[in-house]
Amino acid sequence: MKANKATVLTFAEKCKSILSSNWQGQLNTIKADAKGSKEDIYTSKVKYICKRGKPYLWVPEKELHNVNVVVDERSSFAVTNPIPGPLASLLRSLRKTPSRIALTGEVVPLTEEKVQSATKVLREVIRSEQKAMSESSYTVSGVLSSSDHSCTSRSESLKELLEGDENYIVYKFNQRSCMYVDGSGDTHKIDTEDMAASKADLLAPLSAKLIDGINQSAPRRRALMLFCCTYLNANAKDAYMLSIDRKGFEVLSKVPSPGFKDGFGQFEWKEFRLSLKEEARDVEAFCRQLVEMEEEAVKEVSGHSGLA
Repeated sequence: MKANKATVLTFAEKCKSILSSNWQGQLNTIKADAKGSKEDIYTSKVKYICKRGKPYLWVPEKELHNVNVVVDERSSFAVTNPIPGPLASLLRSLRKTPSRIALTGEVVPLTEEKVQSATKVLREVIRSEQKAMSESSYTVSGVLSSSDHSCTSRSESLKELLEGDENYIVYKFNQRSCMYVDGSGDTHKIDTEDMAASKADLLAPLSAKLIDGINQSAPRRRALMLFCCTYLNANAKDAYMLSIDRKGFEVLSKVPSPGFKDGFGQFEWKEFRLSLKEEARDVEAFCRQLVEMEEEAVKEVSGHSGLA
């Protein structure tokens, strides 16, 4: 069940998936005044959607970005893998950061016609999440509904762009370079052609809700601990779902440190990767395989304990 090159996403796929999984990012533009651009950077969070893999940003009219980009279109856009709920608190306590991407390029304002086209895509993005929620099976619905709706609902957050009182200017972000930063802080420069050719993981749009729904449930977290014991021979005292994709998932587990012996010693948090038997083309397939893995793990543990 351990990871290899065939069972993990490429860095370019991870970048596209992070873009698809989130709906807000940090926009950075160069401050401008009457004399032109200065070296100071203005930063704020803005909401966005992806259209054909490219970010389209909704920037409030009152934001200084709108003045800055008239003088200098150069900008950068940072997006973090969304980590809500108890996992976010744990990562902060461990001084770990979620994986993230940093894009550099230019922001270009859309014409009125293209704003209407982008808004149409925005409505489709909102409807697609709502449809996925309403049509999900009992098992999937149970996981999704366990998540913190206020932190993980893309549709609720993006609806504010359509129904709120704020006015926006819509921009297309023309990417020139991309950097992937993993949870350890290591950076990986992404080839522009690889980025253009790659697609987001199919589970990405609902990944935040799935991860938080699992982590908010004590029984589901016990199942993750069971996975560590059965598939990785790691005696986990606690576990959280860290990330998911169509090929597998990462678990952050509390396991005995190397000096642990005879019930005495320290514990440490360690990341493990488990692969699915077959690629999950949708959320239903992912959850179905999780249930199958849990059933196999229970049989395995019962057999060793003599209870089978």
